[in-house]
Parts: sequence; C-alpha cells; structure tokens
Amino acid sequence: MTKAEVIQFLTDLSRAWPDAQTELHYTTPFTLLVAVVLSAQATDASVNRVTPALFAAAPTPQAMAALGDEQVGQLIRTIGLWRNKAKNVVALSRQLLADHGGQIPHTRDELEKLAGVGRKTANVVLNVAFNQPTVPVDTHVFRLANRSGLGRGHTVEAVEKKLEARIPLPMVRDSHHWLILQGRYVCKARKPECWRCSARESCLFPDKTPLLHPKPSRTAM
Repeated sequence: MTKAEVIQFLTDLSRAWPDAQTELHYTTPFTLLVAVVLSAQATDASVNRVTPALFAAAPTPQAMAALGDEQVGQLIRTIGLWRNKAKNVVALSRQLLADHGGQIPHTRDELEKLAGVGRKTANVVLNVAFNQPTVPVDTHVFRLANRSGLGRGHTVEAVEKKLEARIPLPMVRDSHHWLILQGRYVCKARKPECWRCSARESCLFPDKTPLLHPKPSRTAM
C-alpha cells in the first residue's frame, strides 16, 4: 500500500470499530498480563470464563505465587495447555516479586524475560496497560496485514516491523485493536467476508469474496 492507502485503510477500520479495545477482561496490568499469557492458543472468550475465579483468588503476584501451580491449574483447566500455563503464571509471579518488587516492567526486554511471555504478549501489555505505540501481531493481524498489503512478511516479527514503520504514529496504538477485530470477525481465515468490509476499497487482496445470493427455488410446474 502507498502511504495514502495505509491512512485510508486504517481510517475506514477506525470507523468500523470506533470503540475497539481488548476483549480480554482485566483490572490491573498484572491481571492483563496473566490473561494474555492464558490466551495463547485459546480464545479470549474461553479465557474470560476462567479469569473471574482466578483473579478473585489471586489478584496480585503475591497471591498467585502463594496459590501455586496445582490450584491455579484447577481454576484454568478448561483452556488449552492449562498445565503449562499454570506453571508459567506462577513462575512469572515469582519473577515479578523477586526482580521487580511485584510491579509489571515497562519494557519489552524485561517483559520477555518472564515465564510464558513472548514478543506478542509483551507488546499487548505495553500497548494496553502502558499506552505505548506497539503493534502486537497475532494470527489475525498477521493474516490481515498480508492479505490487504498493509504490511507483508513471512514472519510475525517482519510484519510487526513493517506495520510499525508504515502506520502513522497517531494511529499505531489503536490500529492493533482495529486489525484484531477486523481479522477475527470479518477478514476470517477460511474465507474473508469482503462484501461487508468497510476497508475493501483500499485493500489490495486480489480475490475479494462477493456476497453470494441463494439460488431461487424451483417452483413446481
């Protein structure tokens, strides 16, 4: 996309998702971090079903560390990879207490040192909790950026760098939410619903899917 096309594409998405924000439920930077760690290879909806009980029992790193792997696991066992995630959540809580006084670090490098925290998770926390202009790239953003021409790349990090370089700074932070929601609900993996995409005019995807009308039923002669 040209610079003008990028701006138009994102402006159209902003109008489609004017109140866009993360769909994960959280109350503090710590609960956001835990929710994002739990969301790996799981839906936000499935995470939101388990976090009320988890955060009621352990709203702080101190409480989460005290709860321990087994009890955390029992509270999150309906989501994918729950055993490993329970270990990571407890381990990162202990790291926060030992290395950061129980506070969430404000840099990507420090966040990525925590158990279960990769680049995308770190970027989400920086973006949502600390209002930093990062573009977390999940499967939805990766797919949409490549399809549309907004920022093409073979790896998540390549796409992230393209997006951060091409998206105007005032739009960087919010663009993460517009792209995720558009990818999740409109530009779907199996078949994008281009006929209801608000940004289809600027999108460079060559095989836009039309709205298919059902064939009229035959009447008896």
